[in-house]
Amino acid sequence: MGIQVTSWDPDRVVGTMPVKGNRQPYGLLHGGANAVLAETLGSIAAGLHAMPERVAVGLELSCTHHRAARDGVVTGVCVPLHRGRSTATYEIVVTDENGNRTCTARLTCLLRERPPGG
Repeated sequence: MGIQVTSWDPDRVVGTMPVKGNRQPYGLLHGGANAVLAETLGSIAAGLHAMPERVAVGLELSCTHHRAARDGVVTGVCVPLHRGRSTATYEIVVTDENGNRTCTARLTCLLRERPPGG
């Protein structure tokens, strides 16, 4: 996928992903690639929130694809919408190199107790 996480803390996680190598047959960035980027960034943020007592596991992912990206790099910015004891929800906005929003995703993670020895 070529995802690079460029900054991370519990309040904001940022990452990039190249369009090249992640296109669907029509030459556009694959919607599933947007989903992978969103879930990666959201899962990192949820994990940072959950640590060290708990772990985060994905519960629901929703993506709205606003416009096509054909080349270059897209950037995802993940911010928390809700951070509780048992769930955490994040909004991930993906933009192209011109700053155009290409995708908006929402990820909810379940926060579980860390298994023994884990």
